[in-house]
Amino acid sequence: MVRVLFVCLGNICRSPTAHAIFEQRVKDAGLSDRVSVDSAGTGDWHIGRPPDPRATEAAAKRGFDMSHLRARQFCTEDFQNFDYILAMDEANLSDIQALAPASHGARVELFLDYASHFTEREVPDPYYGGDEGFTHVLDLVEDAANGLLKTLQERGA
Repeated sequence: MVRVLFVCLGNICRSPTAHAIFEQRVKDAGLSDRVSVDSAGTGDWHIGRPPDPRATEAAAKRGFDMSHLRARQFCTEDFQNFDYILAMDEANLSDIQALAPASHGARVELFLDYASHFTEREVPDPYYGGDEGFTHVLDLVEDAANGLLKTLQERGA
């Protein structure tokens, strides 16, 4: 089983969007029994809350369901529980790396490193912006999700 964790700041916009999209991509590829997906935030403000309604609405317009997701905080046990820990931006990547134990087997990377149609390295936080920010996040995440799925398939998932 390959275990993938998406991480952003509050776990209510970017990482649950990635979670829902990648979970659907995995299901569509018939790999649900070989790839598990989760998401978390480095902050603790939204623990237990559903994703932002704007993110949920934007995702639903493209056929992705986020209703089952609830925010949780990233923790050091995640380094043992996941094979891929994918940060949405450099700040969260740095925060994750600061928590890393001396030895762990997780690949800690920027999620957009798997994108092929965008040159951006970070998924921007749409929280304080308008609807177009959530649409752009979906575009970025769908591209990176496709690249990640291809990579996992090439690696034997």
